[in-house]
Amino acid sequence: MIGQLVNKPLQAVETVVVRYGAFAESISIAELKNVAKTGEFPDSFKSYTGKLSKEQRDLIVGALRAKIPINVAAMSNLLNTQIGSTILEDLATVIQREDDAGAKALRESLILAASEKDGFSLLSSITAYPGQRLEINLSQAFRVFKSLNTAFWQTQQFMSAIAPQLASREPELSLPLDATQTGSSEVEEINLNLQDDKRDRTLPLDIYWSNTASVEKPVIVFSHGMGSVRNELRYLASHLASYGFVVAALEHPGSNEANTHAAIAGKTRLLKPQEFLERPQDISFVIDELVHINQTADNPLQGKLATDKVMVVGYSFGGGTALSIAGARLQPESLRKRCQGNLAILSFGQGLQCIGQELPEKNYQLRDKRVKSIVALNPTSSLMFGETGLESVEVPTLVLASSADKTNPALTEQIIGFGKIPSPKWLVGIVGATHLSVKDPSAIVSQKGKPNTPLTGGEVIGEKAADIRKFVKAIVLAFAAQLSPEADKYKVFLTADYAQIASTKNFPFRLVTEIPPDAAKAIETVISEQ
Repeated sequence: MIGQLVNKPLQAVETVVVRYGAFAESISIAELKNVAKTGEFPDSFKSYTGKLSKEQRDLIVGALRAKIPINVAAMSNLLNTQIGSTILEDLATVIQREDDAGAKALRESLILAASEKDGFSLLSSITAYPGQRLEINLSQAFRVFKSLNTAFWQTQQFMSAIAPQLASREPELSLPLDATQTGSSEVEEINLNLQDDKRDRTLPLDIYWSNTASVEKPVIVFSHGMGSVRNELRYLASHLASYGFVVAALEHPGSNEANTHAAIAGKTRLLKPQEFLERPQDISFVIDELVHINQTADNPLQGKLATDKVMVVGYSFGGGTALSIAGARLQPESLRKRCQGNLAILSFGQGLQCIGQELPEKNYQLRDKRVKSIVALNPTSSLMFGETGLESVEVPTLVLASSADKTNPALTEQIIGFGKIPSPKWLVGIVGATHLSVKDPSAIVSQKGKPNTPLTGGEVIGEKAADIRKFVKAIVLAFAAQLSPEADKYKVFLTADYAQIASTKNFPFRLVTEIPPDAAKAIETVISEQ
């Protein structure tokens, strides 16, 4: 199939017409190649480039020279996803055509360019564009080129490399049930406000449960992301509870939505460094309180809570919290070295982690032995645990990474760190998903009007992300079941084959337990550039 997509065009572009406002100038492919080689524009073009700033001229040269690490298979897979279609539409706005075939022609040129032995580049995609003449809107091109994030493309290459090596047919799996569907138990909810007098923290807590809850199944504790709320994964909590699990979703008062509003009003800091320590302690306190509830007469949960067998599910900053309570060691000294002088180039998630450098210089161990497994959804991890902190994780760990996550980029925040976590472990990759894709739609602040930039916007949420949330429900349920007598029944959902058959056109799912050697090359490239 891929081979059919990389046939040379009948006509290759010979001339590029560049428009910038009211000005237009032609430049040959040979001249463009010379610009990439020398950094100098032809004399006939200098009157045109004289109207551009030095930054704009440098951007053109840099874009022409850049080699983006993505092969033809990864490019084809990416363009077949929902996020890939969005990228294609965005890129197509750069090309001025009188017909509607711009996106189709661009798709062909991108796939063909990705097949070049020297690697994909802007210049190779221009050369591969069908037709003798290509007209580019330079103003629009400047906006788009700034979003060509190398780490993003490296992530796409990696996601392609971890695809299961299956035959052309779908694998034949015998599934014991449809784990995406709601269980048979009716879910109830208990709302509490827990007071930790020792630390002067009030912890709102929602408990999801059903009458089939028992000590044979683990208690599950949810930890939310930065500036969020305890119900951000409500759909997942209800799903797990419908299968007899008890889910306790807490709210961290130092990093929740209310704290963010207070910070905006100038009443507090957006995040205090102590919060890196408080969050895991919040979870331990909640487990302590659940122990009391389990022993309280007339409480509907009495005798139903396996508080010595806990699974923690954390999202984003909560994913980092889950890793901490599983044994990962915070390393402020290493964090300080990585953060100093580099804030301008860091992602939002890395900038958040850099606040932790204000902690006293020591290796922090926040492990709670009652936690027996964790799920980290789009976690922060690249800086806060240093080079070796993740090696201390002591429990089975499932990490989820989204290929189009701008807040916590998959390759740097999840994939590199995954290699350091001891087995048993699972890495789930979702091609086309963004940072907010796994969140409950009711807990997402409106994205209307938010610009789609290299750092923000472009989120795949709501109904568009329904397939993603279905898959998350299945794999988290299966992972929780590994701490129950039904472990064997659910193992099939934690396989590459299941990820394959669960994949949709817009969202291919990937699952591995170790980083394949071919995919490790993408990791090595990023590490060498840090």
